[in-house]
Amino acid sequence: MSIQAKHIEQPTVLYLNGVSVSFDGFKALNSLSLYIAPGEMRAIIGPNGAGKTTMMDVITGKTKPDEGTILFKDEIDLTKYDEAAVANLGVGRKFQKPSVIESLTVFENLEMSLKGGRSVWAALNHRLTAEKKAKIDEILTMIDMTGRAHDMAGSLSHGQKQWLEIGMLLGQEPQLLLIDEPAAGMTDEETMKTAELFKMLAKKHSLMVVEHDMDFIEALDCKVTVLCEGSVLAEGSLAAVKANQKVIETYLGR
Repeated sequence: MSIQAKHIEQPTVLYLNGVSVSFDGFKALNSLSLYIAPGEMRAIIGPNGAGKTTMMDVITGKTKPDEGTILFKDEIDLTKYDEAAVANLGVGRKFQKPSVIESLTVFENLEMSLKGGRSVWAALNHRLTAEKKAKIDEILTMIDMTGRAHDMAGSLSHGQKQWLEIGMLLGQEPQLLLIDEPAAGMTDEETMKTAELFKMLAKKHSLMVVEHDMDFIEALDCKVTVLCEGSVLAEGSLAAVKANQKVIETYLGR
């Protein structure tokens, strides 16, 4: 489908149009439509049950929509692929709970996650190429963990585990990152540091960040989409959506 056919004049990295998903008669997504431009960071907010997780599930191939269009980079129909294939296409997803391997070092976790990587043990018993070593060093610098490279992942704080897992996602070289409640459980300092990390990542990647922490979203300083009952309730700057009467009534006023 061309961009013209989508009635959007600019390129998109992610395009959802009329996406609906029902579970036992409950509409988790109700004709959801939104798009994200290349290099854009977008925050997604909304009450529990608004459809945020289901939206990420349909983008990543975990759940098939009942109807609607989901395009990646304007032309790849994501509804035709399973989770592993969607990840290989360049869509990375980070769940709320970190899933690092605590018995491995920070460096080993990153090594194992590199694109075209091997199984855990094959990766660890194989000599790294200079190119892959440079890639890991670049990621370590980006997530500010160069000094912790040879520490066990299990010794890291909650926030550091989150950063490591984001680093592991970067090893897959995704164009689009879907990140679920990264600030949950973080200290105030870690939260602000994470916002700075995301702003740096947005220079090379597109990001969709689902979050409840308004201070964190304010620090991201990006466009905000408010979901409610499976569709878009409002979009705009954080200040604009916070002033929106419908948003106040359905979400912020609770």
